[in-house]
Amino acid sequence: MRAVPNWAVATAGAAPALLVAGWTVAGARQPVGYDPIRDTISELAGQDATDPWIMIGCLVLLGCCYLATAAVLHAAGLPSRFLLAVGGLATIALVAFPRPTVGGSLGHGVVATVAVLALSLCPAGSALRLPRGPDAGHPARPEPPWAFRRAVGLSVTVLLLSLFGWFAFEVTGGSRTGLAERVTALAVALWPLLAVLSARRAHLAWAAGGGRPVTADRQAAGAVSRGSGRPARGPAPRRPGPLP
Repeated sequence: MRAVPNWAVATAGAAPALLVAGWTVAGARQPVGYDPIRDTISELAGQDATDPWIMIGCLVLLGCCYLATAAVLHAAGLPSRFLLAVGGLATIALVAFPRPTVGGSLGHGVVATVAVLALSLCPAGSALRLPRGPDAGHPARPEPPWAFRRAVGLSVTVLLLSLFGWFAFEVTGGSRTGLAERVTALAVALWPLLAVLSARRAHLAWAAGGGRPVTADRQAAGAVSRGSGRPARGPAPRRPGPLP
């Protein structure tokens, strides 16, 4: 099991912080008519927004956080890491398709949908790859971190897809589009952080339980400890004969 570097924890934790800070600061710069419950995050980076560079910069950094996390989260497996990387690239690509002043944008809608779906399916990608529990055929192999177990991963994906469905419903005819988008985006951004923390905890527990590679010094120490309780082998002492 590979170790999770400290910077990966900081990068994964920066993703939700950047998202909340971006929509808070950029929203405060908008005119009085902007309503975070009704209006979307995309409008903060749109063509008619006040200081759109604030939300644009946060979206670019958010996508970079997803890409960096996908590069080191080996415990999640290749399918999950691929989906996380696709979500990061699509998040950065949103900058190239800003929301227009009037009407919608097909390119923006497609890229945003790809980003949310990829990030929502990321937990299921690892859950379908890893075993349900301990591997009976390989007892020395460590259990997968709790975030990547099948029941957890599938449940999280169902929850994230449900939030995405709520957002899609609000887009078509609701009045709380901004609220639904913020809840969905924050939930999606929190999952990579929980996954990194889970993988790091599992690695530390595996290393503390003897999962580290056995070195020559540890082999010699083990040989000494096994042989310390055994009597030294040699010729058996002769019994004294009868006295004359």
